[in-house]
Amino acid sequence: MRDFGGRDPARRGERIFEHGSLRLVLLHLIAEKPRHGYELIKAIEDRLAGQYSPSPGVVYPTLTLLEELGYATAVAAGGSRRRFEATPAGLGFLEENRPALEAMLARMTPEARAGRPPQIIRAIENLRLGLHLRLARAPLTEAEVEAIADLLDATAKRLERL
Repeated sequence: MRDFGGRDPARRGERIFEHGSLRLVLLHLIAEKPRHGYELIKAIEDRLAGQYSPSPGVVYPTLTLLEELGYATAVAAGGSRRRFEATPAGLGFLEENRPALEAMLARMTPEARAGRPPQIIRAIENLRLGLHLRLARAPLTEAEVEAIADLLDATAKRLERL
């Protein structure tokens, strides 16, 4: 069975990182101690009990972004390896975003992820994708905005009553 986006839900898991949250987690990890990319990938995989491992194609561009923002610096660590560490600006950014970071770290515990039925995870992802595709298709009229908001609010209320 395929999901709304045509993907096989058995081949993918629940989305771990929302927009910007990987940046916070990586910055948090290098604030704990300087690390290179592979160590960061393994640290995230360990925190998620092997359920997810970010790809180098996601981690390294995010580390480059942290450098460009002035939140991290990279120091040569032998060969082509670079060890990343948080800057004072990066530590300040972490402090400003402490609630979001703590929420993300709480979601990363195996206990927080246990017992989530895959059918519900798939349905949530279908809803996200369907809404995203509709928003990208064309600007919404005021009536469409109200209809979508009402539908989402009503669904949330029904779920609370279950």
